[in-house]
Amino acid sequence: MRSVAAAALLVLVVVHGPIFVFVDARQGLVFPPISAPQPFISSVSPSLNAFSPVAEMARAEHHRGSHNKTIISVIVASTALGLIILSVICLRIYRKRNTPKSQKDNSHSSAYAKDFVLAPFMGKQSSSKMSSTRVVTFMDYKLLETATNNFRESDILGVGGFGCVYKGLLDNNVYAAVKRLNGESPDSIREFQTEVDLLSKIRHPNIISLLGYSIHGDTRLIVYELMENGSLETQLHGPSHGSALTWYCRIKIALDTARGLEYLHEHCKPQVIHRDLKSSNILLDSNYNSKLSDFGLAVTQGTNKGNIKLSGTLGYVAPEYLLDGKLTDKSDVYAFGVVLLELLLGRRPVEKLAPSQCQSIVTWAMPQLTDRSKLPHIVDPLIRDTMDLKHLYQVAAVAVLCIQPEPSYRPLITDVLHSLVPLVPVELGGTLRITQDKPAVSVQPTES
Repeated sequence: MRSVAAAALLVLVVVHGPIFVFVDARQGLVFPPISAPQPFISSVSPSLNAFSPVAEMARAEHHRGSHNKTIISVIVASTALGLIILSVICLRIYRKRNTPKSQKDNSHSSAYAKDFVLAPFMGKQSSSKMSSTRVVTFMDYKLLETATNNFRESDILGVGGFGCVYKGLLDNNVYAAVKRLNGESPDSIREFQTEVDLLSKIRHPNIISLLGYSIHGDTRLIVYELMENGSLETQLHGPSHGSALTWYCRIKIALDTARGLEYLHEHCKPQVIHRDLKSSNILLDSNYNSKLSDFGLAVTQGTNKGNIKLSGTLGYVAPEYLLDGKLTDKSDVYAFGVVLLELLLGRRPVEKLAPSQCQSIVTWAMPQLTDRSKLPHIVDPLIRDTMDLKHLYQVAAVAVLCIQPEPSYRPLITDVLHSLVPLVPVELGGTLRITQDKPAVSVQPTES
């Protein structure tokens, strides 16, 4: 870059007869020609000059001398400038040949990062401002390698489509989740770029916080805040099978998720469609506050959705998107409805009936959700008979509306949010005041 800068400052001097033309290489402009030094003109009258041959010869000699001195000065200056430029180029080549490989990798990473708006990486840990409210930190690969015990298998928190998520302890004694993406496939690169770009601009209590990122050769890493209770999928369908999730805790998780979606749909400019909402992408902290994560497939309003590759997870994908490729915010509402059914029924979104036969939770539950006599019997046994039946019917009604086949029949996520708020206790972030002595759940309300 220094050689380029030096070349950009070069002023080419072209000598043509007695006229000098200056070319500014930085601007590509040619300044108006500047005439060569004019011969000395005597103040003596023209009639006297005509009869003074000696004076005429002196003036001619003076003109030639001035012209020669100017040419010599230009040549000397041009030669000196050329030597300086040559020295800079040689120094640049020398440094490039002697740059350690690790530094070259970092240089490559910096150029790569520029492609998706992130600022150049500087040093071990530097910050690049992405918006007026967030600062995204570039983290050194070695630091993250140490934090995760060299990406030890026992520290894996989860496995995704393009890599694993590890638990790591950073230098400031803060635990974090480190997603490691391997390979150079166009999909993995695009998802990495999308996630870092979006999360660097988003700040909301129900959306995962981005702590930093790193690029090392073909490996890309994203660092998030650690969510101690893992994903909703693990809590519902893992070893505990939802035993830690009471009725009020589950409705609070649904409310938090709706708040996160409402922020994406109504408050982000342009609007953001998550496109991959599912229980595994809803993370829970130590107090079971939920946050949306994994924004690699997210799209913003204005994106040409016709050119977007059909993506998502079976069981959560809205029918109009699956069949016609039509993607709107109502696609997220459909996926939210499926998550609500998981919380309510304790069943997976798609279950195998036979080796070649599957059944979706929507198909199985829909006929029974609207039958008040059957509904209490299909609820997850762990929470059955622990809620007010009126509240159960209301949650079921919200779920039925969200999973309507016709997107225009589905509510906006704002309407869903307003329907859930009265069902969540005040101490958990809702407006419900519990009169009975049964404690709801020992969690803290989410600030909004």
